[in-house]
Parts: sequence; C-alpha cells; structure tokens
Amino acid sequence: MDALYHSTNKIIHEIQQCFQQLNNPGVDSIAVENEIMTKINTVNANCDRLDVLVFKVPAATRQNSKMKVDQLKYDIRHLQTALSMYQQKRQKREMEATEREQLLTRRFQPNSETTIDLDYSLQHNTQMQNAHRGVDEMLSTGNNIINSLRNQRDILKGARTRMLNVGSTLGLSDHTIRLIERRLTDDRYVMFAGMFVTLCIIGLVIYLLA
Repeated sequence: MDALYHSTNKIIHEIQQCFQQLNNPGVDSIAVENEIMTKINTVNANCDRLDVLVFKVPAATRQNSKMKVDQLKYDIRHLQTALSMYQQKRQKREMEATEREQLLTRRFQPNSETTIDLDYSLQHNTQMQNAHRGVDEMLSTGNNIINSLRNQRDILKGARTRMLNVGSTLGLSDHTIRLIERRLTDDRYVMFAGMFVTLCIIGLVIYLLA
C-alpha cells in the first residue's frame, strides 16, 4: 500500500508541474490538458485501490492510512476542478477571438429590414400628420357650427322679444303668446341637442384617431 500511495502522490506533484507549464507562452495547451486528464484518471483509479487496501493494514495504523488516502482524494478533486476552470477560460478566449475575427472579416451590407422599418416609420408619421390635420379641420368646423348656433340663439332671442312686443301691441291673447314662447323653447332645445351631437361626433373622431 505504501508503494501505491507514494506513486500516487508523485503523480499529483507531476500534475501540479503540468499546470505550471500551461502558463508558459507557446505551449501546446491541448496536449498538456490531455496529459493532466490522463494523470487525474490514474490518481482516481489508485485512490479506489487504496480504499480497498486501507482495510488490510493493521488496525493501529489504519486511521492514519485512511487520512492519507483522503488527502490524496482532496488534492485530486481540487486539481480536477482547476483543470475544468482552465478549459472553460480557454474555450471562452477562443470563442471571443473567433468572434473578433468574424467581425473584422465581415462585409457590412445595407440591412433590408432596417430599410423596411424606416419606410414604415415614415409612412406611419405621414398618416399621423394627416390624421392630426383632419382633426384640426374638424375642430375648426365644429367651432364654426357652434358660433353659428350661438348666433341663431341670439337671433331667436331677439325675435322672441320682438314678437312679445308685437303681441302686446296687437293685443294677442296670453294663450297665443305662451304658444309662441313654447315654440321658441323647443327651438332652443333643438339647438342645444344639435350642439351636443356635434361635440360628441368630434370627440369620437378624436378618440378613434388618437
């Protein structure tokens, strides 16, 4: 068991030396990685054999032997983790180098999708401007309608006053005057209803175009 333990411990030291070689420029890292992996597999196999042999040593030294084997397992696990991390970093560096090379050698051409997006944006902007212009025209028309209705209200109010004066002068009955006032009131409601409907239509158009 002692011979196997010492040979396994020697392999672990060799693995550590291989890691130092990976830091040297110009070294074939793939070959060194393969060598490290082979040695790690050998150490793991030796540790499995040592686990069996440790139960064959005298009981007085068994605990000490088991601690030595556990130390070998601990060391080889750390070395295996270090190799995995190194391989990941190397692969990342190679991928970044490949991407840089592709970017340097790529010929940039006009992107048709970008052109389509720009055309769509211009078309959408034109449509929005037309919609805003249409809303402004409708607001102007609505304002003119409201002013016209307001003028008609003033005219009706003046007509009512004149009719009342004429009725008083001609001696019309109270019933006739009330009928005239009711007609004027109905006309006023019609005017307000027209104003309300016009405002609702303008508001609906603005909501749909917004």
